Amino acid sequence: MAATLARIPVCLSIAGSDSGGGAGIQADLKAFARAGVHGATAITAITAQNTVTVSAVEAVSPRMIVAQVRAVAEDLGIDAVKIGMLGSVASTEAVAEALSLLPDATPVVLDPVMIAESGARLLDEDAQGALARLIVPRATVVTPNLPEARVLAGDDSLDPEGLARAVHALGAQVVVVTGGHRDEATDLFFDGTTLVPIPGERFADGAAHGSGCTHSSTLAAHLALGEDPLNAARAAKTIASVAVRDGLRSVGAGTGPVDVFGLAARLSRRSAPDAPGPLT
Repeated sequence: MAATLARIPVCLSIAGSDSGGGAGIQADLKAFARAGVHGATAITAITAQNTVTVSAVEAVSPRMIVAQVRAVAEDLGIDAVKIGMLGSVASTEAVAEALSLLPDATPVVLDPVMIAESGARLLDEDAQGALARLIVPRATVVTPNLPEARVLAGDDSLDPEGLARAVHALGAQVVVVTGGHRDEATDLFFDGTTLVPIPGERFADGAAHGSGCTHSSTLAAHLALGEDPLNAARAAKTIASVAVRDGLRSVGAGTGPVDVFGLAARLSRRSAPDAPGPLT
């Protein structure tokens, strides 16, 4: 009798689409695959985007956002959710409604995307309050960088520890203030009781487009695989850092996309003079 295959966990990304393939939904699906889970999506917005700029954004209707989540939940089941770009108050309200379709224990990782790597705004200013009010309290883990944490906390004067505490006070179970905008590339984990630094190496020569998306979606994937938030955050830090280190600097004229699959190294091996030929 054939062995029964174990069910592969399903992670749902609720985020925007990056036409350049470096961030958003596209980065999330790569990170999910890298972690060993099946990726599903609910697209909140379509962006005309490359490594240099975001030239256009078109929102998906709130009703369609909810419909996408419902379709995935009813058939595939959802073991964890990653939330990225929401864009507007209407989209934020739709995602809050969609989360009510899931079991209360479903892990939710919120990457509070506000500004693109190119500098384009991806969250309306009037949606910031809705995000803090409707989504942050539903989150298992919130992963802001320093500028995002300052917006959520409403205070520019706080240090990373103070920001972690302030964002946690909004209702999230865990906060990870990421280190990408700090002098030291150290993430700060706070679960309401314990502050844990998660150190990492900074790769100034790497390519970082999509690094935040990769970090948060990897964290969600590891929660879906049954890891606790601290170990999931450590795994996310490691994988996102290596993806920046191996980033595709030759892709596009701007900040190149991160690389979770080591594509450049594979290409280098294939082009080496002594590389083995194809199997026959």
